[in-house]
Amino acid sequence: MTANAEAFCLMFRYYLWYREMPQTVNLTQFNSTNQLVQALSAPNDRFSYTMSAADYQSRFIDARFFGFGMSFRIVDSDSALLVRFVYDDGSAAENGLRRGDRITEIEGKSIAEWYADIDAGRATNDDMFGPNDDGVMRNFVWTKPDGTVMQSDFIKREVTTNTVLHRSVIEEAGKRVGYLVFNSFIELSETELEQAFSYFKQQNIDELVVDVRYNGGGLIRVASQLASHIAWPAVQGKTFVTFAYNDKNSHKNQTSLFTNVELRNLTALGLDRVHVLTTPGSCSSSEILINSLSPFIDVVQIGEVTCGKPVGQQPEFFDARNQVMFAVNFQTVNADGFGDYFEGLMPNCPARETIPGDWGVTSEALLKEALYYVANGSCSDSSQQLFDSLLLQADGPVRLTAPKQNLAQPFWQQWNEH
Repeated sequence: MTANAEAFCLMFRYYLWYREMPQTVNLTQFNSTNQLVQALSAPNDRFSYTMSAADYQSRFIDARFFGFGMSFRIVDSDSALLVRFVYDDGSAAENGLRRGDRITEIEGKSIAEWYADIDAGRATNDDMFGPNDDGVMRNFVWTKPDGTVMQSDFIKREVTTNTVLHRSVIEEAGKRVGYLVFNSFIELSETELEQAFSYFKQQNIDELVVDVRYNGGGLIRVASQLASHIAWPAVQGKTFVTFAYNDKNSHKNQTSLFTNVELRNLTALGLDRVHVLTTPGSCSSSEILINSLSPFIDVVQIGEVTCGKPVGQQPEFFDARNQVMFAVNFQTVNADGFGDYFEGLMPNCPARETIPGDWGVTSEALLKEALYYVANGSCSDSSQQLFDSLLLQADGPVRLTAPKQNLAQPFWQQWNEH
């Protein structure tokens, strides 16, 4: 059986919306299984994809990728790369690059020139950043938020990713506020989360801000662990999520309880409120975290509407175990039976992301709004004004979001990681 034929059979058997698939298809017209999966997917499915087994092992199990260890977005009319985050491991961090820095030159050529050449077909991304080979070097020039200009050679290598990008404690209105920036739900996260919550417990925090603005999801059991760290014992013995499969696989339907932190010997904070910072990049398990905690504690969502993925995928190996399929095969609902958020979860306090500096800078718009809520128990006037302006513009439900991303690829590829 060819890989495309095997992929078609898996989709027809396990895909949540298999009734919306074409019943016949010319498998030879697709150059890859990923192209085939896109063609078979339901109109509202932006999430199904395939990847190589090697990539799956590297990113989801080993937590590694190849590059300099940074993520950015293009700004200032294609003249700079604004750094979103930097992994602890990697040449970028070692040479002092941080969130909020602006990269202006690579290899003695301005970013504006690079993108002009790329747009004109005279250069490629590989020319700018170099091929993904061990030891490839590129000279970077960047500007810090205070105006300091820095320059250094970055060297490509295998980077081990940290999923807790930042943790700190901020004093606000007489309270100790824990701030956790969490970037993905993978195997490595279990240990990193326990370390973070042990730190917060030692610091005797009163409130917690969980920042999942770039967190595209991952393992649901890790979302359960995070939720239990926050709210146990209020969620002890309670439903975390219920999984609903298609009618061919209804025997798999099940209800999962919150992680028992006492059996796992995990640190619990016992909070009755949590503040969660979101953007359209907050997806899947990040949304499950919000939705599953909402019946039991006060969840204050701040920022932008989430991506809208109340469904999940179980990896299926095929093609002699050389490829892995991530086709949507179940929907998730919380203890109240709610799981219809395909348009995303709307924040209580709208705010648009800014990147004025590194993690923990309290002037950053989303964190600033969270700290205002901690101090006052309500959204700020500017947040309310933003909501009111959106209400006036809206034709239907009020939304604060960027255009929907095509998420039919591994989540890390959404963020220009190099």
